Amino acid sequence: MSQASEDVVAREAMDYDVVIVGGGPAGLSAAIRLKQLAAEAGTEVSIALVEKGSEVGAHILSGAVIDPKALNELFPDWRERGAPLETPVTKDRFLLLGPSGEISLPMFALPPFMHNHGCYIASLANVCRWLATEAEALGVEIYPGFAASELTRREDGSIKGVVVGVVGIGKDGIEKPDYQPGMELNGRYVFIAEGVRGSLAKQIISDFKLDAHSDPQKFGIGLKEIWQVPPEKHQPGLAQHSTGWPLDNATGGGSFMYHFGDNYVAIGFVVHLNYKNPYLSPFDEFQRFKQHPSVRPHLEGGRRIAYGARAITEGGLQSVPKLAFPGGVLIGCSAGFVNVPRIKGSHNAMKSGMLAAEAAFAALQDGRGGDLLDTYQAAYEKSWIAKELRLVRNAKPILTKFGTLIGGALGILDMWTNHLLGFSVFGTLHHEKTDAASTGLAKDYKPIAYPKPDGVISFDKLSSVFISATNHEEDQPAHLRLKDPSIPISVNLPKYGEPARLYCPAGVYEVVDDGAGADPRFVINAQNCVHCKTCDIKDPSQNITWTPPEGGGGPNYPNM
Repeated sequence: MSQASEDVVAREAMDYDVVIVGGGPAGLSAAIRLKQLAAEAGTEVSIALVEKGSEVGAHILSGAVIDPKALNELFPDWRERGAPLETPVTKDRFLLLGPSGEISLPMFALPPFMHNHGCYIASLANVCRWLATEAEALGVEIYPGFAASELTRREDGSIKGVVVGVVGIGKDGIEKPDYQPGMELNGRYVFIAEGVRGSLAKQIISDFKLDAHSDPQKFGIGLKEIWQVPPEKHQPGLAQHSTGWPLDNATGGGSFMYHFGDNYVAIGFVVHLNYKNPYLSPFDEFQRFKQHPSVRPHLEGGRRIAYGARAITEGGLQSVPKLAFPGGVLIGCSAGFVNVPRIKGSHNAMKSGMLAAEAAFAALQDGRGGDLLDTYQAAYEKSWIAKELRLVRNAKPILTKFGTLIGGALGILDMWTNHLLGFSVFGTLHHEKTDAASTGLAKDYKPIAYPKPDGVISFDKLSSVFISATNHEEDQPAHLRLKDPSIPISVNLPKYGEPARLYCPAGVYEVVDDGAGADPRFVINAQNCVHCKTCDIKDPSQNITWTPPEGGGGPNYPNM
């Protein structure tokens, strides 16, 4: 809905001290820290937190091996409180895979911060559910199933709040009998914690030019399955990572496999979205990877019980935009604090929320609101988040420049020199272009013939989407919007082979014809969307815009 049309819509409004968009680790930690500070000061802070998923955790997907560093600060007694970090890492493995074999890299070759001992294998979705319980106990108002679809602004242009709960608009754009215009949730400060490539964060970064002095953000796509395996196959505490096969040397990515909980194995695959070959399918590379002789034995005899996919911020230090804007801040993956070599970001997301909370609380105590929380920016720059990201700042650009084998070795060397000596012989390398602009031309590549799934270890997209419990109200405008509906067939198909049908991990996009190749049509199966945001990132024509559907729509991840 345009700003002009917003002006004529009559909506109820509720005012808070702080409005938080997103019920992930960053948003929940920010809410909790604000309430803790208020309790310490003997005052009150009103907080509304909105989450587009049907419940907190429904849209949360991460590996996850969790560094408890931020949780130790937020709740030193988190064990006594029952935080669901039940499986400590007891065995670390890092493999370089070939087509039929492996080389195990000795862990002592990696800098200490790359080791996982002291970390916990867990479901980040369940950790967020627990954090939500703690937040509500402190008085935070949490509203799941409410998608924040628009920004509200003050007369000076600063961000005032968000519009949530717009429902009942049909596919034709006409209001249905159950139409609700939503309501405005306005705050003295607004925290944007939408996660990777959030629609509001994207708009705010553009409007306020927050990325004017940072590199283009880089991304990966992470695909994940949860398996329940026979007890004799289960190795509680094993954290295994790999790089190499099935990806070629020029295509960045790797895998994770974690044994935890009730005979669970979390297995996943990450492909860096700056890959060039437009015929590459991250989903099918993942299915192929599971057939490797170093991987398949872990899953044989087991049962796949969950699937999902999510984009990952990978730009690191160089791509972090300015964090504060008039009226609010970016926290968590809305800003991009993932440590790519560690494959971790939840601890940094939590800490960013806590730092923003401390800045906002001080401003509220001074009677301020709607201005620039520049103390948050300063706190981030002095924090262990920035220090950690600085140590690994060159890992991703080195991989991009030199490929997996040489780039991986140089990256390890660079991390060691940063760790031991405090500097890099490379200085600070930069990301030169977006992932969309990295896509090569179809004429320069051959289509990839992926093996058919066996239905035992490997599967197809539609059966995978089914176990993600994805659901959308069908009679609503498509939340995947084309700026120009002609581009997929007139430009992307002849030039790039229309890669949307391949990079999407949920079968949302198809090119269909009459069977003879004539009059192809571009079809969007929006009901399949698992909200990974890859299309918004990787489309080479930047013609696809992801917007939030009606609140509650999308996947319903149980244990991811």
